[in-house]
Amino acid sequence: MTVSRSIAAGPGAVPPESVHPGPLAEGGGPALPAGQPGAGAPAYRAGSPLLDGYTRLCAWLSRISLVAAVLLLLAVVLCVQWQVVGRYVFNDTPTWAEALAMLLVLYMTSLGVAVGVRDAGHIGLESLVMLLPEKLRLKLEILIHALVGTFGFLMAKSGWLWATMKWNERKPMLPVPEGADYVPLVIAGGLIVLFCAEHIIALLRGIEVEPAWN
Repeated sequence: MTVSRSIAAGPGAVPPESVHPGPLAEGGGPALPAGQPGAGAPAYRAGSPLLDGYTRLCAWLSRISLVAAVLLLLAVVLCVQWQVVGRYVFNDTPTWAEALAMLLVLYMTSLGVAVGVRDAGHIGLESLVMLLPEKLRLKLEILIHALVGTFGFLMAKSGWLWATMKWNERKPMLPVPEGADYVPLVIAGGLIVLFCAEHIIALLRGIEVEPAWN
């Protein structure tokens, strides 16, 4: 069975060769309208299993980090409450409660910082960026994420060095190494690098990163 490519003749009939689906970007994909994330960038093939899998991995890591930060916050509240009860009710202040609460705060804030990088939860000044042309805005956004990712890499590297240097020293109030204070820098720095790479890939693909809590 053959399929005819001709359009029925009639008043105002348009030949198939004259029908255009719209402007095409580099790579053969449809061009993004102005104002959309990644407008002005080449339209890469959507639905790449590798890139989609990387996006799902980052989303999963962000959700896990967010849940862990909430649980750590609850643990901090419990530590502080137990310290208050021990001091005023039992007249026996637990010395470990304050030290544990301070250690948990380090992990909680580090995870929150990483999630904020992915989900755009930090304060940013975008008034000047929004006034730029689309192509220049895209390049500037990529540069911003690259700089933040570089900061995350340096933070993870420095945290690793300090953690290894202090790992053999013990905390006076807790049975954990002093190097545990610097592990959150390694975790947060690594997550920031992954999330910034996700944002750069999303800008090049012309898509938007969905927040973890959606």
